[in-house]
Amino acid sequence: MRLRAKTGMLATAAVVAAGLAIGFMPRAVPVDVAEVARAPLAVTVEEEGKTRVRERYLVSAPVAGYVRRIGLDAGDAVKAGQMLAVIEPARAVALDPRTRAQAQAQVSAARAALAAAEENARAAAAAAQLARQERVRAESLRQSNFVSAQALDIAITAETRARAADQGARHAVKVARFDLETAQAAVASTDRLKSGVADVVQVRAPADAHVLRLLQESEGAVAAGQPLLEIGDPASLEVEVEVLSTHAVKIAPGSKVILDRWGGAQAVEGRVRVVEPSGFTKISALGVEEQRVRVIVDFSSPREAWARLGDGYRVEARFVLWEGQDVLQLPTSALFRQGDGWAAFVIDGRRARLAPVGLGQRAGLATEVLSGLAAGDKVVAHPDETIKDGVRVKPR
Repeated sequence: MRLRAKTGMLATAAVVAAGLAIGFMPRAVPVDVAEVARAPLAVTVEEEGKTRVRERYLVSAPVAGYVRRIGLDAGDAVKAGQMLAVIEPARAVALDPRTRAQAQAQVSAARAALAAAEENARAAAAAAQLARQERVRAESLRQSNFVSAQALDIAITAETRARAADQGARHAVKVARFDLETAQAAVASTDRLKSGVADVVQVRAPADAHVLRLLQESEGAVAAGQPLLEIGDPASLEVEVEVLSTHAVKIAPGSKVILDRWGGAQAVEGRVRVVEPSGFTKISALGVEEQRVRVIVDFSSPREAWARLGDGYRVEARFVLWEGQDVLQLPTSALFRQGDGWAAFVIDGRRARLAPVGLGQRAGLATEVLSGLAAGDKVVAHPDETIKDGVRVKPR
């Protein structure tokens, strides 16, 4: 009886001890697991850009006046030399009643001034004729010694003055005639405007293109140099991307660019044509000053792939700085600092083992592995402070 009791007590004690041991044992930490694998890897810089027509023309008013309504719409095709707009003289001044009356009065005044100048010219011509006759008579008398040499000199001087006065009167007649013509031109222009017929300036297209935007569609007064419309060829599109200057130094002409999220079913490709040599300061959405550089990209995909794009459309540009087709890589989230280098936790059976890792190129969510890991290794995808070397783990 005593033996049986002792055996039962020992069994109970063993069960309790085993239960305590199991209860106080460290539990396996649930973790996310990722696999080291070989796959294509590309290092890119991603920025937002917009399309623009490469050769665009801003057509402006060459003179101030009153532009007639432009009968074109955005998207219409125009030929080189085709009339785009018609500009008349300014209506507000030309059709004003007071201005018209003043112009007619100036014509009358100019006619009177011309008549007076012509009378003065006739008088000057008569005086010059008389002075010439007096000079001829004085020369004849001087040869016969009936007058002195001084009298002959006086007659010659008088003739010179009379000729000069006659010439001045003739010029005065020309000036008066020009003033009359100017006044008559003003009245004639006013009469033509009143009747609906006036001298106009025609603005013509500089090249074969399409209308991109109308800046002045309705008729109205315009100033010299005021923009009327923009034209260009939508088929000659390029992409303008503003990148940080720290990224621009890594981008070279000819670099590959992937253009996506533009609305099409597939991404299209392009090539960097120009990295502009000067940057500019831009305030970001967070209010931070940034130094940015414009990069111009040409499409390299066929025209049919991006035919639906137009001027000023938004695209996402990914500049490929480096790429490989068979690259050993792991998720960047699995890496953490270990001294001066990097490390990851490799899952060895049911335990996490610390493994130093040599890294190469980094592409956002994935990083190239140069040493320390092999294809097929399982690693902890998101290690935290609960993960230590040798800790028991289990996949989440």
